[in-house]
Amino acid sequence: MEEKKFPLIGDKFPELEVQTTHGKMKLPDDFSGKWFVFFSHPADFTPVCTTEFVAFQKRYDEFKKLNTELIGLSIDQVFSHMKWVEWIKEKLGVEIKFPIIADDTGKVAGMLGLIHPGKGTNTVRAVFIVDPKSIIRAIL
Repeated sequence: MEEKKFPLIGDKFPELEVQTTHGKMKLPDDFSGKWFVFFSHPADFTPVCTTEFVAFQKRYDEFKKLNTELIGLSIDQVFSHMKWVEWIKEKLGVEIKFPIIADDTGKVAGMLGLIHPGKGTNTVRAVFIVDPKSIIRAIL
């Protein structure tokens, strides 16, 4: 069986073309010269994921002042992400301004080691902190 190699601290963040709530993006190129926090969540519309997204958004301006962008990911479709973002704004009064990757095939999550081995339909909670030169500096 072929062993998968997932990115580690010190590696360059893999080049990806992704569909997001802000349209198509190229990572890490679209964040060139900036830090970015790439984080995954198990599913849209869940209580814990919602509180995490709201907390990130409430600090978004602080991240921007530190030359840092945010981007989320789950194995949900872009339509689900957009409806969830609308729900958060309507019910909680918080507008999520950062993009969320729609990885409905699981390709990106699989490539980054974000699929739970026992639950192949969900991403695990994980965070990658990437520097302005696209080098992974921390994985949580």
